[in-house]
Amino acid sequence: MNTVFRVDASTLIGTGHVMRCLVLAEQLREEGYVVFFISRELEGNLNSYIELQGFRVIRLYKQIHSEQEDADETLQGLQVISNQIEWLIVDHYRISEKWESIVRNRVSKLMVIDDLANRYHHCDILLDHNFISNYQTRYDLLVPPHCKKILGLKHLLIRKEFIHERIQLKQRDGNVHRLLIFFGGSDPTDETEKALKALKKIDYDLHHVDVVVGTSNRKQDVIYMMCEQQGYQYHSQITDFARLLSKVDLVIGAGGISMWERCYLGVPSITAIVAKNQQPSVCAAHQYGAVWKIGWHEDVKVNNYAAKINDALSSPQKLINMSQRALAITNRCINNQQHSVVKTILQMKRGEK
Repeated sequence: MNTVFRVDASTLIGTGHVMRCLVLAEQLREEGYVVFFISRELEGNLNSYIELQGFRVIRLYKQIHSEQEDADETLQGLQVISNQIEWLIVDHYRISEKWESIVRNRVSKLMVIDDLANRYHHCDILLDHNFISNYQTRYDLLVPPHCKKILGLKHLLIRKEFIHERIQLKQRDGNVHRLLIFFGGSDPTDETEKALKALKKIDYDLHHVDVVVGTSNRKQDVIYMMCEQQGYQYHSQITDFARLLSKVDLVIGAGGISMWERCYLGVPSITAIVAKNQQPSVCAAHQYGAVWKIGWHEDVKVNNYAAKINDALSSPQKLINMSQRALAITNRCINNQQHSVVKTILQMKRGEK
């Protein structure tokens, strides 16, 4: 049983799409599926990392300018796979019904992972695991009637190590002894540098600061030197992130999948919006009380970060409340041994409803 993921990562795209696909790929592999990835060789890609996880990557090299060109090259890549492809799973903001209609005759079924709800999809399953006010209805006119919609935060694609750490969580007291800065694998808006500069302006002495960057971050050397100068712990492409996250008392980070990982472990966070697709979910999580939204990255300056950090460090009860709300918003994800998406895929194979 062959399954193919069409997904990209780059300095501009970020790494979140690939990371959430890897969660699902691992679960499908455990069910006996042979999993391939088709991914473009963009600057800051994760293709070698995907291979380190034991999956074959079919690389796309051309510089494309349209969905038609991408679909044609994808079809060429699919020729490498001799047997029937049961599922093609797409996680890509530049792919829509046009691309899907071109390639779907080559595969049995097609699934889309999305969180924009801004284009029509010709698919059999659509997954959007974000918490947004109108999440139950916003895809009603954007997928065919037969499409199975899997919507809401209870379907969060969360890595096994996070599930393990959540089971062992200890109650938080609101005091910040350890702070973490993490703005995703690429951080194209340079928020890490802003946050590090902000820490020089705060009124408190922090016992320990961890700074995590991905290999797609173009300013790794600059950030490393800043950490050295300020006495902070620098991590690059960390392999035990869930364990580290469970130990910290406050995070400065971005929206997206990393925000939900923080919520899942009940870690209070100051959250910047670094991409337009993050706006609805960050605002919803902020309104729920699960994160502190600091704003759109272009409007957030070093002094804004410093003021928000000072507020957090002086407000232990606020951080306790935020932690409790973060755990509450992700509570339905706990102990999900076989993910709802995998269950749906297996049911479709058996012809069940």
